[in-house]
Amino acid sequence: MDSYLIQVNGHGDHAPMLDVHLKNTGNTLSPGKVKGRKPRWAVRASEMSKKTFNPVRAIVDSMKVEPNPKKAMISLSLGDPTVFGNLPTNDEVTRAVKEVLDSGQYNGYAPSVGYQSCREAVAAYYNCPEAPLKAQDVILTSGCSQAIELALAVLANPGQNILVPRPGFSLYKTLALSMGIEVKLYNLLPEKAWEIDLEHLESLVDEKTACLIVNNPSNPCGSVFSKSHLQEILAVASRQCVPILADEIYGDMVFADCKYEPIATLSTTVPILSCGGLAKRWLVPGWRMGWILIHDRRDIFGNEIRDGLVRLSQRILGPCTVVQGALERILHRTPPEFYHNTLSILKSNADLCYAALSAIPGLQPVRPAGAMYLMVEIEMEHFPEFENDVEFTERLISEQSVFCLPATCFEYPNFFRVVITVPEEMILEACSRIQEFCEMHYQGAEGAQDLECDK
Repeated sequence: MDSYLIQVNGHGDHAPMLDVHLKNTGNTLSPGKVKGRKPRWAVRASEMSKKTFNPVRAIVDSMKVEPNPKKAMISLSLGDPTVFGNLPTNDEVTRAVKEVLDSGQYNGYAPSVGYQSCREAVAAYYNCPEAPLKAQDVILTSGCSQAIELALAVLANPGQNILVPRPGFSLYKTLALSMGIEVKLYNLLPEKAWEIDLEHLESLVDEKTACLIVNNPSNPCGSVFSKSHLQEILAVASRQCVPILADEIYGDMVFADCKYEPIATLSTTVPILSCGGLAKRWLVPGWRMGWILIHDRRDIFGNEIRDGLVRLSQRILGPCTVVQGALERILHRTPPEFYHNTLSILKSNADLCYAALSAIPGLQPVRPAGAMYLMVEIEMEHFPEFENDVEFTERLISEQSVFCLPATCFEYPNFFRVVITVPEEMILEACSRIQEFCEMHYQGAEGAQDLECDK
């Protein structure tokens, strides 16, 4: 038996000693050597990382194109309302954060699901008789993106499938595939202001369907579903016993001639996880404050889904504590005219853009009713020199320095998306350049046919 003296931390002149006896087996321990294994470097990326794929980044990053150096770049591609400085948040919003920061009371860790008082504030703000909410029905998250991630993770297992809109926000697919969840795309109908093709939607449901994603108001379409259409969607979900993940980050961002209906207010039978946040309505996407609202009037989710969301939230302590501390003040102090002014600017830009693009031969914009986007169909038969929407938008950049996202990014080829948050003069200039571009490349029926014959 070998004897070792190990000194441990102590106080005073004499640190305590532990007398430890280890049995000597005669074998010499050699770091780095394990019997039967020859050490070698073999570091590989995880399967999850290999499955993670962002179609927007994949397409945009592959667009090796330089803008026209003679024209200043106009980017209508990024859904960030803060880029150009024409849509600042309200002074009351920033003042609320400053007060919390100065108080020094929110510099530590918060509970993984958010402070109780902040969850109460969100519940009170969205509570209504048709869809009652309490603090325990709210999970605070790091932006709406994390809310969607947690909601997907709690509802679906690898090997199951989810129903996703086409065209639709690319994050749904990115998250699902990384988790080993299959994505089934249901069609939206441009001729019906992007309503869901309900027959197609229902045909996709099978025994492995974990949830239906409903994005209303829509990114990338700028559409807002009517109450009757939402009731039709709920009827499908109810018949098929499929829960809904409602992406409502653009909730209440609808134009004056339209009304937004939170989907949970229209059903007592379908369990719904509604995802939202401060990013868009309050114009602070970088503050990373989102939430999940749990609507489960029939206790179909029960404790299992709620407990699952709590456990998943504990993986990373998500939302910023300073913004949490300001949340109640932000929700209750923001003046109504702030929301009105933001929507007034967006509606004006949407009308200008829609009118200008409607007048261009070869383009068919779909009028938006809310959010921050407008989708435009390219009549590709009139632009035969371009193979698809990606080539069309690449050339638009190189010739006119106008950057719109090709709708292939949203699984919907031969369209492009316009962001309408830019200043009015930039919208007008961009539309003028798009008109010039289309006039240069447009071919009538005969011209297009001749060009095809020459190929």
